[in-house]
Amino acid sequence: MKVLKYINILIAIILISSCDDQIYPELNDAPEILVVDAWVNDKPEDQVIKLTRTQPYFDNSESNGVSGAEVYLTDNEGTRFDFVDSGSGDYVWSYTTEVFGTTGNSYRLTVNTGGETFTATSIKNRVPTVDSVTFKFENKIDFGQEDEYYLGEFWSRDLEGFGDTYWIKSFKNEEYLGKPSEINIAWDAGFSEGGAIDGLIFIPPIRDAVNPFDEKEDTEGEFYSPFADGDSLYVEVHSITPAAHSFLSELRIQTDRPGGFAALFDTPLSNIPTNIENTTSDELVVGFFCVSSVEGNGNRLDISQVPKEE
Repeated sequence: MKVLKYINILIAIILISSCDDQIYPELNDAPEILVVDAWVNDKPEDQVIKLTRTQPYFDNSESNGVSGAEVYLTDNEGTRFDFVDSGSGDYVWSYTTEVFGTTGNSYRLTVNTGGETFTATSIKNRVPTVDSVTFKFENKIDFGQEDEYYLGEFWSRDLEGFGDTYWIKSFKNEEYLGKPSEINIAWDAGFSEGGAIDGLIFIPPIRDAVNPFDEKEDTEGEFYSPFADGDSLYVEVHSITPAAHSFLSELRIQTDRPGGFAALFDTPLSNIPTNIENTTSDELVVGFFCVSSVEGNGNRLDISQVPKEE
């Protein structure tokens, strides 16, 4: 019986280890689809709209840009903003002395390419100021292991009136934290429309979600402190539309996938709904268009100025 038991264990180990084999199934080539990356804001810098085409699933090369298109925005006052083809699929509105757009105005995107016309609309919504960025110290003891962390957080109050939606972006030492898990969005001062949290300071899970957590090498679940002495944190709050909030929420679900055995139970991958419409034919398009107001603030960590918990 003992021998049979060990044989069964050995078979189970072999079966489990076989699950680690990587396979690359052959997939039928899908037709290329236009991708419109049109996130425009009022930061004092050039604004860029990117046009590319989709690629085969296992193709990890850089997407080819779409050149030779006509790209422009028009607002509800009749003003036209031309985005000039600069090559490689980048279309640029050049910043001079005035930032882009007027808060409260609506904007219509038009893209003419390959005999097709693609359009979308967005409102440039209001945004609250970021009052400050601060740091705090935390001392955690897990299973006898003591770890010291310096965490950042931003302080901003949602504007009164239900229905404001935001995308909070953070930068550590001027490097944008752009992992799928770091997509930080808010509906008023909370997570979703049903939260009904209006006119308050952003709740802790949102204002704390500006920290980068990188796992230590050769460890299981142990993380570096997000910030060390001298590191900087800059936080921006971008106003977005409710449709953009839904888009980013779905984007996080589709891209923040840990892999492994749990991936077997994830929802299937699919294209994320877009607000861009083909007004000429039934040719598909993906991507999103949004115009944002932006407020930001930053700070640099000086550990001598951060009180430690007793």
